[in-house]
This record gives sequence, C-alpha cells and structure tokens, in this order.
Amino acid sequence: MRKPALLKPALLKPTPTRFIGSTVVASTLILALSACGVTGTTASTAEATASGPLKNIQVMIPNAPGSGYDVTGRAAVKVMDEIGVTTGTEVTNLAGAGGTVGLARTLTEKGNKDFMLLMGLGVVGAAYTNETDAKVADATPIARLIEEAGAIFVPTNSPYKTLDDLIAAWKKNPGAFPVGGGSSPGGPDHLLPMQLADAVGIKASDVNYVAYDGGGELLPAILGGKLQFAASGYGEFLEQVKAGELRVLAVTSEERVPVLPDAPTLKEQDVDLVFTNWRGLLAAPGLTKAETARLVTAVTAMHDSDEWAQVLEDNGWTDAFLTGDDFASFLTEQDERVATVLTDLGLV
Repeated sequence: MRKPALLKPALLKPTPTRFIGSTVVASTLILALSACGVTGTTASTAEATASGPLKNIQVMIPNAPGSGYDVTGRAAVKVMDEIGVTTGTEVTNLAGAGGTVGLARTLTEKGNKDFMLLMGLGVVGAAYTNETDAKVADATPIARLIEEAGAIFVPTNSPYKTLDDLIAAWKKNPGAFPVGGGSSPGGPDHLLPMQLADAVGIKASDVNYVAYDGGGELLPAILGGKLQFAASGYGEFLEQVKAGELRVLAVTSEERVPVLPDAPTLKEQDVDLVFTNWRGLLAAPGLTKAETARLVTAVTAMHDSDEWAQVLEDNGWTDAFLTGDDFASFLTEQDERVATVLTDLGLV
C-alpha cells in the first residue's frame, strides 16, 4: 500500500462584475444560496464596520466564470456585502495559465490596499509547472477559507459503473484514455489523477491529461464525451450529479461527504489515497500591517456570519479558516509539498 499524498502567460482581458449594496449585477452564478434572514451583529462584524464598510474592493478570480474559484470568490463577496463589511465590490475574472496570470496581475498591484485574489492549491502548483516568476510568497496572505476533497466523475452513459471498471480500462492503454481536469499541470485537478494513477500502478508520464481552464470549461468536455473521466472538486458539479447527468465513482476524502452520501471514498475501494484542495485569499504585496489587518478583519467577519455558514452547508465545503502567520506558514508548507509531489511524479 502506498502512503497517501496530501496535498509565460499572455494577459487576458478581465471580465468585471460589480456588487452594489446587496444587489448582485452579474451573470448567473452556478451556486444555490439559501435565503438567509438578518442575523445578529457578531463581534467581528461590529469591529469590521466600526469605521464603515470597505468601499470599492476589487476581488480577482484567476479562472473563468463557473469555476470553483469563481463560485467561492463570488460567494464570499456576496456575504461580505450582505453583512455590511464591504460595499461596491467588483469581481473580475482573469483566466489563464492555471491562475498564474491572475497572480502576476496581483503582484503588479503593489501597495493597493483595495485588491484581493481568490486562489488555492492550483495557483501554487501552476507557478511551478508554468515556470513563472510570479510566486504566491510574494503576495500578502489574508485567509484560507475552505477545503474540498476531489471526486472522479463520469457521464451517466459511461460504460464505467464502478471505479474498478474504470481503472481496469485505464490500465489497458493509458495514452488512449483522456482524463480531464479544470487545472493546468500542477493544479489540484491535475495532481489528483496523477496521484491516482500512481496509486493504482499507472506511470504518471503515461497519463493522457487534458487541461481546461476551470470547471466551466471542463463540464461540456465531460458531458460531450471528450473525456473518459473528469477529476475535480466534489462540489463543482453537484447540480449535474443531482440532475442525473454525471455519476461520481469516488470521492477523495477520508470519509463520505454528506452532499454525496452514495459516493464511496477511494479508500473504501482499496485505493490508498486521500486528496484535499483548498481555496483562500491573497492581497497585493507591499501593504502595511494596518492595511492587511483591515482586510483580514472584513474576511473574518464574513467567516463568522450565519450567511457564510449557510454557503458552506449548501456547497458541502469544509470550513478551513486560517489567517495571519498561520496562513503564511501553511502557504510555505504547501509550496514545498507541491514541489515534492511534482518532482516525485517526474512532472518538473
């Protein structure tokens, strides 16, 4: 049994969305938020709003609309707006190179106290595989928000009814077995099938991985029969699973997840692998301690709200809130871990 492993871009034109008051002027979000009543003011909300809400914050999403980053970032902005810690926030999508286009843009905003980037494990990995000069360590850490295990998806008309069926077919000819994910090489949707291949005796170098820029682009590929299976966060395609368009062969968590109770874990199916993705927020470099603290305070108020608790429940996300030096240390550890995994798999 193998030991489980945890875990030069061209600029594209950003796509902005502005949140004004409590009204969202945006394309339809792939997110079902339950209606929340007005809750009592928490201590963190009171602190965040003591000098008035933060105005005209820009939050950049480094993937296309509909991706996991997009859903998470827009949900966070919506809650901050609803509880009154921000107003007039603009959400901008700037996809490319696994999120490193957005990271590079963030680093050009040095000293901009009103700018944040929604990012995660994928951006850490893509910084290696894209050989970019932009590094996560050069930005200002604000908060880790959530964790989410991965899942193996197939269309409902797939001949593979179980993970064993899929693995048996995959082993026969890995090069002719296209596998897709919403990450560029080094991202979570790439690392998951590579580590899965390693766990079941397939060489990572033989895997035919097809990269898509986020779940919004991955979904039509798997539904359209271009892939044998897709690897992504288990919450990415909940609506399609509920609608009977996709089937989940496995989740990568230690235990089954409440939103997909019928989906077995990899471990239940004798594959010794646990894999978890995470998402969080960075700010521009060069901020003062006071400027960093004001962003952390606003995000903490969001995290402590009943509205955010409902978002976590609706999406099946695990609360993984971490700020300050703890988040900075976590980012350093993740950077080292991704480098080790990519090296061990012969991918860098």
